[in-house]
Amino acid sequence: MIFKRKLVPGAWGEFTTQTALTEEQVEQRAAEILGKMTLTEKIGQMSGDMGMPAGFFEMFTSGYNRGVYPAGENLRLGVPGIRFSDGPRGVVLGNSTCFPVSMARGASWSPELEERIGDAIGVEGRSQGANFFGGVCINLLRHPAWGRAQETYGEDSFLLGEMGAALVRGVQRHMLACIKHFACNSMEFARFKVDVKISPRALREVYTPHFKRCVDEGAGAVMSAYNQVNGQWCSQSRPLLSEMLKQEWGFQGVVVSDFIEAVHDARQAALGGLDIEMPFHFHYFRYLKKLVQNGLVPLNVIDAAVLRILRTKLRFAHVGEPQRYVKEAIAGPEHRALAREAAVKSMVLLQNRPVRDGWPLLPFNPERFKKLALIGVLAKTPNTGDGGSSKVRAPHVVTPLEGLQAAWTGELVFDDGKDPHKAAEKARRADVVVVVAGYTHKDEGEYYNHQGGDRLSLSLKPADEALIQAVAAANPQTLVVLVASSAVIMEAWRDKVAGILVSWYCGMEGGHALADLLLGKANPSGKLPCVFPRSPDQLPFFDRNAVEIEYGLYHGYRLMDRDRQEPAFPFGFGLSYTNYVYTFLALDRHSAAAGETITAAVNVTNMGRMAGDEIVQLYVACQGSQVDRPVKELKGFARLHLEVGKTQRVEIKLPVDSLAYYDEESAAWVVEKGSYTALVGPSAGELQKVSFSIV
Repeated sequence: MIFKRKLVPGAWGEFTTQTALTEEQVEQRAAEILGKMTLTEKIGQMSGDMGMPAGFFEMFTSGYNRGVYPAGENLRLGVPGIRFSDGPRGVVLGNSTCFPVSMARGASWSPELEERIGDAIGVEGRSQGANFFGGVCINLLRHPAWGRAQETYGEDSFLLGEMGAALVRGVQRHMLACIKHFACNSMEFARFKVDVKISPRALREVYTPHFKRCVDEGAGAVMSAYNQVNGQWCSQSRPLLSEMLKQEWGFQGVVVSDFIEAVHDARQAALGGLDIEMPFHFHYFRYLKKLVQNGLVPLNVIDAAVLRILRTKLRFAHVGEPQRYVKEAIAGPEHRALAREAAVKSMVLLQNRPVRDGWPLLPFNPERFKKLALIGVLAKTPNTGDGGSSKVRAPHVVTPLEGLQAAWTGELVFDDGKDPHKAAEKARRADVVVVVAGYTHKDEGEYYNHQGGDRLSLSLKPADEALIQAVAAANPQTLVVLVASSAVIMEAWRDKVAGILVSWYCGMEGGHALADLLLGKANPSGKLPCVFPRSPDQLPFFDRNAVEIEYGLYHGYRLMDRDRQEPAFPFGFGLSYTNYVYTFLALDRHSAAAGETITAAVNVTNMGRMAGDEIVQLYVACQGSQVDRPVKELKGFARLHLEVGKTQRVEIKLPVDSLAYYDEESAAWVVEKGSYTALVGPSAGELQKVSFSIV
């Protein structure tokens, strides 16, 4: 039997010689294998290896991705299969390391850290028999109510691209990385039906540059989205898959479908540019052979797809470090330490007001605070994110209660907060209070088993808001720790508490990381990857049940800038326990032309009492543009570490071509000549500026 589910360890088996092949050898070997294949075998390369309905039943009874999902194994010719594992919190196999969700990691603004996380994911995937990681999720956060917001890095295309490219680099040291979901997938409940209407300019400037960035980084696979774009299902959209991705961008890898319900028509999908239907014997396996035999799908379309698949397998056949692929690497001490580091660097301090003695609430000083009250059911709940396809089954999750119990040297009392009056009484008797509030997989995430989905409200639950207000009234020395995937509206209570810290879904070591920050063993350094609004009115239109919706140029900080709206907390905002001062902003040149690069430089000095990390952000504004353009756009950033009293001159490169807009009439990118402003600072709301021109 040609198609057989055969789960074996390793990556690609005995597929090539003992050494990696050159590009010329890859082409030659792929053509040789293709020439030996029957039509049935070719179509087998384009299909998942799991049969229907048995595979479907197994997936939903045994638990999603407890084993790898194979595709395209051919025993006769010795062609190995893709062995798929999902993400992005880690490897969705066994009991792997659960890192903070991608939105949290986006808040770290650290591609270096993300690359190390990718390396760890690659090692754990290979150690469990996977060779394909389907967890580089880079869909743009158009609206914070999106259920799967936690699986992406934020609202800005530039930040998405840099973080996604870093994850690709790390993962692909060990296995094939897949970026997803292409394209315009920013809704959960409506994802199987919604038709996104979008202009060519908005598509290319806002919703796909991060995909191109990852393609340019060498991502080996792209997953299509469930939704439609301009009336065509993404899995069979020739404008997206063939024209933009493969022809315009020169993508050399494979295009795979999202699972089960993405493909609607085998002929249209094949002609549109979909190479592999995952994960079952379904449309391709059932219908493609007859479509070819009847002349409805040309054989050269099949051959082109299979050549792509074989080339990709050959290119990745010798990737890896076999000595690292051992059972002990999975959720071992090194990766748990990395998860803790990621959680520390991801949490965002939004508010830290002075309290009774005039010092800011944080970090907690044991001399000032002898008794700590920890309040809220989420403080003792393992809570790592949604329960759908991204669920990582960590061997243990450190809760906030466990983390503080291990680190706090004074008296610690806990209350679940179900009775606000009882909780307020415990708060009144304490020196300082921490309330942990927010969401779980039941409230937001991939809609799975009647749980999750898009949020109905951006505010906390009424019971949580009532609890916070009752506790803060009893003891104003209250810190609220927010557990959420994206923005939360806090206007009902944020002025009543001294501190606010966004912990996101912070992974298996999150409780220890929280204690590190609260006790001053680490300095907060996260910055918001999405704007936090004051009101839903400041956001784009969002209907979670929409059949059709329009996506445009404006959302997030771009929309608020255009409408002159003041957010609760701006994009890129985050406090520290120290104070950074920016001086001597300058450019290396004040005029440049297309194809050239400008360098912005600024001195950053740590003027406080604690070492820490700062994130320097570069935005650019085009003055007097002939087209509608955002007030400013993120074009660069740098994360740096500074000891107390130290100064570092930070340089950020600005390629002039990155300032182009997409001209729909000529279907080309245009670098507009004229006056521009470079804006540099710690957030989108606090920037110094210097002018330059494009000639």
